Amino acid sequence: MGQRRKRSIAPTGGEGKGEGGRSRGLARKLRRRQTDSERVLWRQLRDRQLHHAKFRRQHPVGPYIVDFCCPAHRLVVELDGGHHAAQFQADERRTAFLMQRGYRVLRFWDHDVLGNREAVLLAIEHALSHPHPTPLPLKGRGQDKL
Repeated sequence: MGQRRKRSIAPTGGEGKGEGGRSRGLARKLRRRQTDSERVLWRQLRDRQLHHAKFRRQHPVGPYIVDFCCPAHRLVVELDGGHHAAQFQADERRTAFLMQRGYRVLRFWDHDVLGNREAVLLAIEHALSHPHPTPLPLKGRGQDKL
């Protein structure tokens, strides 16, 4: 089967950019057209199998669609194929955007997921089991109880 798709980057500056329904529609399409590495990792992340964490795949976060997201732990997992070497700056902007919104971003090469899955899962589990080093301040509810 091999890696079937190469993600395109919208001319406006990022993969999966769009507003509202456009992002959700693209996310739905990407879920149907997973790469082999996404399929392998999803089998391990779905149904709260890893650290009882709820992951979503091809999940919109702002103008981007991330490969895997655990909103409760503010964790994003991105899988990069060979074409990501050519879009390093775009990936850096994307990571900066996610980090500004309080997400930790883990990036793995596709070949690591396919050839060294246990190490990838250990890294994800480590991130899940250790709280975010700089969480965003609470907004609204509960601030007076700190």
